[in-house]
Amino acid sequence: MIRRGDRGVLGVTGADRLVWLQGLLTNDVSALRPGESCYAAYLTPQGRMITDMRVVEAEDRTLLEVPAVLAEALRNKLDSLLFTEDAQVSDLSATLGVIDVIGPEADRVFERARAERPAPTAVVRDDLYGVPSLTLFVDAAEAPDVARALLTAGATETTLETLDVLRIEAGRPLFLVDMDEHTIPLEAGLEDRAISFTKGCYVGQEVIVRVTHRGHGRVAKKLVGLLLPKAASPHPVDLIRSGDREIGRVTSAAWSPALERQIALGYVHRDFSEPGTPVDVQTQHATVPATVALLPFVAPMSSH
Repeated sequence: MIRRGDRGVLGVTGADRLVWLQGLLTNDVSALRPGESCYAAYLTPQGRMITDMRVVEAEDRTLLEVPAVLAEALRNKLDSLLFTEDAQVSDLSATLGVIDVIGPEADRVFERARAERPAPTAVVRDDLYGVPSLTLFVDAAEAPDVARALLTAGATETTLETLDVLRIEAGRPLFLVDMDEHTIPLEAGLEDRAISFTKGCYVGQEVIVRVTHRGHGRVAKKLVGLLLPKAASPHPVDLIRSGDREIGRVTSAAWSPALERQIALGYVHRDFSEPGTPVDVQTQHATVPATVALLPFVAPMSSH
């Protein structure tokens, strides 16, 4: 169980909310039914990322789970784009807590805990970072009691730092860490999860379509995994080199308990993005050999 203090929540209400969001976001949010969710990006007209988010359709509103530090600014930006639509955007971050329950027993633990507490505002079943998981959106005042009920039901509370190791093993880029306002989603490998190529128009679509179809998906740089020696100590912003050539930078790094070695995410020039490509990472203490790896580093886990 992890209390997600790093996540904020926007609420969108009104009869036109899904149609309006459909024209803004990269994924097919209009197809969501109550209880369903999808991952999406919000882009500039130039195809660069403003943020990523999880879109959750609740009974009476749509929840946008976003980086907490961006929630207020995103609410204001989205609100400024409303004209005649029947839709309203509010920042619920202070009143709606986010709790993740992760692991193959997530459903069973939640069912035991739910007998003790009121139902959450919304529950999302997901394969967060390749592991069966639930995300609970709960009234902030109820969050401590919900957390206690989950602990009593068999959960173990852990930290955002531990979750980050799981994230990196799953090869999932994090916005404001591995992606920013300069990132095109195709560079970060988000096309399979975040982009619908069959929906109607959305902001930034022209750039995405042009790169995908006319450019055959070729972008200048690509997010890759890196396998490093056990003794290496990679950090974000470490340079990635091929011989004397600087070809990219590390964005995230961690010790992988599953692989028992150091792993990292980083961007490299597209010519060096093929799994198995040897590169060097210039750490603070030494230049160490690394190998470009197929993502995810760790195969997804199934529930049982």
